[in-house]
Amino acid sequence: MHVLMLSDVYFPRINGVSTSIETFRRDLGGSDIRVTLVAPAYEEHPGGEDVLRVRARRLPFDPEDRLMVWRSLRRKVDEACREPVDLIHIQTPFAAHYAGVGAARRLGRPVVATYHTHFEEYIGHYLPVLPRPLLRATARGIARGQCNGLDAVIVPSRAMEQTLQGYGVTAATHVLPTGIPIERFNGGDRGRFRTRHDIAEHRPVALFVGRVAHEKNIDFLLRAVAIAARAMPELLLVVAGEGPALPSLLRQAASLGIEGNVRFIGYMDRSTELPDCYAGADAFAFASRTETQGLVLLEAMAAGLPVYAFAAMGTRDIVEPGRGAIAAAQHEAGFADGLVRLLRDPALRARMAVEGSCFANDWSAPERARQLAHLYRSLKR
Repeated sequence: MHVLMLSDVYFPRINGVSTSIETFRRDLGGSDIRVTLVAPAYEEHPGGEDVLRVRARRLPFDPEDRLMVWRSLRRKVDEACREPVDLIHIQTPFAAHYAGVGAARRLGRPVVATYHTHFEEYIGHYLPVLPRPLLRATARGIARGQCNGLDAVIVPSRAMEQTLQGYGVTAATHVLPTGIPIERFNGGDRGRFRTRHDIAEHRPVALFVGRVAHEKNIDFLLRAVAIAARAMPELLLVVAGEGPALPSLLRQAASLGIEGNVRFIGYMDRSTELPDCYAGADAFAFASRTETQGLVLLEAMAAGLPVYAFAAMGTRDIVEPGRGAIAAAQHEAGFADGLVRLLRDPALRARMAVEGSCFANDWSAPERARQLAHLYRSLKR
């Protein structure tokens, strides 16, 4: 079976969508599914096997992303369709969506989309000059119109399914989280990470991994750390990632007087550096309210790292079972108190590490890919 997949984002752009695409593409081959991906070209990253790169322009308000040039996009889609295509899978709701729907109509093939991002909550961070109620209503209307033109919609969590149904989406929805490659994260070297970053072996470390963006609510973490440091002065929050919020977060850390309690270490290579990063921490701290799934929580659990996070939106499916995770209070003082108690309790952390590793095994990538392959075949015409 040949699936044409389209996305407005892919590596080297680091985010959950890119990770999801990579994970599914790698494992769908085991179910005899061949995927051809059409995605933007980035200056430093050419195409590869079954990846067709489209000429794209930089966005002035978001330099990390690209806008694919429509004519180039159409040509690449036509190129991909020279071989028989059985189904089209759209990963993002921008140019890729409209090119994918158009191709499906021309070919008479089924078209599905994965709704990765809760744009209603994100959009205000990037268009702050417009009234938020207007932005939210617009985001809901676009999502409803796009989804109802599809044969099926894939969502990574029950919360996202409920959100789309609340928008008035009537297309068939399928809850299918992205799996994780368990084996990639369970062999990290704690000592190597701490030595590399000059962190004392017994210093308590809370870790955040992810895009350093405003919607990730890292500013909340900094305020909570400022409170927690009063009870635990040696506490260190490590922020692993890059993104547009970094300058403002550096200023915030300085204004809170916690420069010695926060360290921004940039992007960690997922294969060679990130496993050590997880192993080098004592707890994973996460305060985002807008995640549709929260893959990094599962990665942390696979690495044996206790998770302390908001149970909000998509992270509820991971946090609320209480297997390796604690639902954190969503106000700074309560969050800080719970984080300190967790870091002071090695027996609790050891128990959570075992529980979390077992829980993460239920989210293995190959099984999720088999489920997606089954959905593809059920829709094939």
